[in-house]
Amino acid sequence: MKLRRPLAVALSTGLLLLAGCAGDDLAEDDNNNSDDSSSTGGAVTLGSQAFDEAALVTAMYAALLEDTGYDVETKLVETRPAYLNELPGEIDIAPEYLAGLGDQLNTDANGEDAAPISTSDTQETLDAMAPLLEEKGITVLEPSEANSQNAYFVTQEFSDSEGVTALSDLEGQSVTLAAAPDCKGRDDCEKGLTEVYGIDITLEPLGYASPETFQAVLEGEAQLGQTSTFDGTLEEQGLLLLEDDRGIQPAQNLIPAVSTEFLGEHPDVGDTLNGLMEVLTNDLLAEALVKVQIDREPVEDVAQQFLEDQGLL
Repeated sequence: MKLRRPLAVALSTGLLLLAGCAGDDLAEDDNNNSDDSSSTGGAVTLGSQAFDEAALVTAMYAALLEDTGYDVETKLVETRPAYLNELPGEIDIAPEYLAGLGDQLNTDANGEDAAPISTSDTQETLDAMAPLLEEKGITVLEPSEANSQNAYFVTQEFSDSEGVTALSDLEGQSVTLAAAPDCKGRDDCEKGLTEVYGIDITLEPLGYASPETFQAVLEGEAQLGQTSTFDGTLEEQGLLLLEDDRGIQPAQNLIPAVSTEFLGEHPDVGDTLNGLMEVLTNDLLAEALVKVQIDREPVEDVAQQFLEDQGLL
């Protein structure tokens, strides 16, 4: 599958004249008989997850869309199915992660026992997702270079006492994992840790990189916690990220998922969000995330500054 980048709609000559002559009667434009039914601006609803990284990227989407004339509503929830079930419909756009989206669509369509379709290769994963996206009525835009994967941490004390620096060091052990509720059955989470690493997992669904997850590990109620590879808070909390030395993490490029119908009516959204994808890298996103997680700056402020620094606002 060769992805086609959505192009901003060309304005008719009549609309260009209208933009230059604000005092003209709007009724005159009706006589131009333009057949361009697409529009810029209007209401748009974003759906995403509530953890810091997803909330930050969602705030970037919102600021860009508001700057181009959209009235943006944002819905942040705890799990992907909670918003994906409403896309398309109540949700128009979701700031997504490539493999997470593809595997969820695969599970929804083919059941929890379906073989995974995502791999560590971005294009292979996009190709495998194509029929599921078409059936669902979703179009994905350009993937970013930024690739945020699930990661698992322990306390530095646990690492030192047990000699654990990689996930394979936990093979054969019984471990309580504090993680997102949708970790269960996932190849990059509970299932992969069990089948690939041979770890006996007891799942505590306390949230993805949530305060409850960090607290559970720090207090010894869980030995293992789930966060992202961009988490900049671990060292100051006395926590250590374990190496995924058997590679259960697939390509998780950040990528916009848009209702195909909505994109057809608002093709300018494609260019707007693709512009963000072109500049979003691991290093830049990690730097911005530190401002949220360490400096405790509001995500809206960090998003605004990021976009200004990149020349997008």
